[in-house]
Amino acid sequence: MKLDNKIVLVTGVSSGIGAATASLLRAQGAQVIGVDLKAPHMTLDGFVQGDLSSAEHIDRLLPQLPARFDSLCNIAGVPGTADPQLLARVNYLGLRHLSQALLPRINAGGSIVNIASILGAEWPLRLEQHKALARLEGFAAGQAWLAEHPVPAPTCYQYFKEALIVWTYVQAQPWFLEHSVRMNSVAPGPVFTPILDDFVSMLGEARTQADAHRMKRPAYADEVAAVIAFLCAEESRWINGVNLPVDGGLASTYI
Repeated sequence: MKLDNKIVLVTGVSSGIGAATASLLRAQGAQVIGVDLKAPHMTLDGFVQGDLSSAEHIDRLLPQLPARFDSLCNIAGVPGTADPQLLARVNYLGLRHLSQALLPRINAGGSIVNIASILGAEWPLRLEQHKALARLEGFAAGQAWLAEHPVPAPTCYQYFKEALIVWTYVQAQPWFLEHSVRMNSVAPGPVFTPILDDFVSMLGEARTQADAHRMKRPAYADEVAAVIAFLCAEESRWINGVNLPVDGGLASTYI
């Protein structure tokens, strides 16, 4: 992959898919600037400790980030067992706010990669809701809309992964036309990461057992990282507005 001398910003860099992505990007010649609440356990080209749960926290983080770079990998997130309000702020509203704020800094030909989930596959069932939320500008406007359209806590994780996929679809083409920056999402199935147990707990025993025969195994983090790195590389320069499942075919078995 052509990543030599590219500067890539990776959120959620200190564990799981974020750590695997940072390691692979650096091995492919990229410079990696990491963002996370926790310090990383690897060599990076730069690291900024930051909280992505509010517009104010993100705005305080922005001056510490590069003035120009090539790709943004939005990997930070909280599991489905987290507080629903925190989940909405980090997994959707914060990701969107950070991306919008950093878009002018991304070099032409650059890329944004959002980490969705196989659990977002049912977005067509709520398409109009997700499109209405996607069209709103700003963190505060999104919070106000969600206050008027509350999401049931048990389905919060799925809902905001669906919303992220739809926002990626809605926003990718305008940003590509105006800024020459591509945006895609990656939708992993279960992955061997520190939050795998949270993923299983969130789904419950019945759902987990029902899906078990459809899977060969959970993914390894580096298998997802390879797809993220590809979407940052020159070879993917004409891939835009796509949600790419990385799940060993799990989603295809529902058809």
